[in-house]
Amino acid sequence: MFDNIRQDLTAHGGDWGAQGFWALVIYRFGRWRYTVRPALLRKLLSLVYRILYKFVQIITGIELPCEVPIGRGFVIEHSGGIVVSGFASFGDNCRIRNGVVIGLARVQDPCAPQMGNDVDIGTGAKLLGNIRIGNRVRIGANAVVITDIPDDSIAVGVPAIIKPRK
Repeated sequence: MFDNIRQDLTAHGGDWGAQGFWALVIYRFGRWRYTVRPALLRKLLSLVYRILYKFVQIITGIELPCEVPIGRGFVIEHSGGIVVSGFASFGDNCRIRNGVVIGLARVQDPCAPQMGNDVDIGTGAKLLGNIRIGNRVRIGANAVVITDIPDDSIAVGVPAIIKPRK
């Protein structure tokens, strides 16, 4: 847990005050609590996690449940209005900004986007449904992505138009 927190701090430029860093600290704590063996202690830590999670969600506007697998170097660049489904996943060196929603297309279909490595998601982008985002992908501000994006691509517009990166 502490190695991941150190890497998160480095990824956020050493800024202890970054709200994205706060959200990741609570996220790391939430993942770590699953490793605690005595069930009673784990339940107590789960209560602490839920309180801290709600506090960070209210203060920063970042909803990042601990069920989401994320890779190293994950950065939440700006806080506010960020919602990530518990069914999503992120590779290494991903970056998201404020207003991003990564979630389900339909409640009946609990599948959310799966991100590759080095994915950069612009402000206000919406990624919905059972889609795969490839490696080294850039998603523009306010893009609405509802289809797969191959490696080394750019997605812009509503609905997103996918173009190869040059």
